[in-house]
Amino acid sequence: MPRPRKHRRMWHEPLSMVFKPVGVPLRHLATITLLHEELEALRLTDLEERYQEDAAEQMGVSRSTLQRTVTAARRKVTQALVEGAALHIEGGTFRVPAVRWQCHECDHRWEVEHGSGQGAPSRCPACQSASIRLRRMRRHKKS
Repeated sequence: MPRPRKHRRMWHEPLSMVFKPVGVPLRHLATITLLHEELEALRLTDLEERYQEDAAEQMGVSRSTLQRTVTAARRKVTQALVEGAALHIEGGTFRVPAVRWQCHECDHRWEVEHGSGQGAPSRCPACQSASIRLRRMRRHKKS
C-alpha cells in the first residue's frame, strides 16, 4: 500500500478553470487535467523564476518532487497546446495556510483562513485599533 500523498502548500485559494481553443465547443474537445499544485509549481519556477530549491521549500515538498511536478505540468500544457485539447485546472492535494495578523497597539495576534470570505481586517478584534499588520511566517532552519 503506497503512503498517503503529502499536501502541497499553496499561498492562494485556487479556482477551477478551463482553457480551450477558440471556436470549438468544449464537448468536442479532449480534456487534459492540470492539478492545482502543478500550476503552482509552474508559477513559482517559470513565472516568478525561483530556483527549484526555493520553490520546493515554499510548496513544502522536496526538490525532486517539485522537479517531477514541473515536468508533468509542462508536458500537460504542451500536449494541450499542440493537440488543441482543453486544459482543465482542478483538484490535487494541497492546503492553503491561514493569514496571520498582529496589532501594534495591544499585540493581539489572530488568523483569518483563506477562503473564509472575511477578507483583510481593518481593525484589531481585541482593541479596535486600526494599527494592524500582517505577520510573516517563520521559516524553520534545517538541522
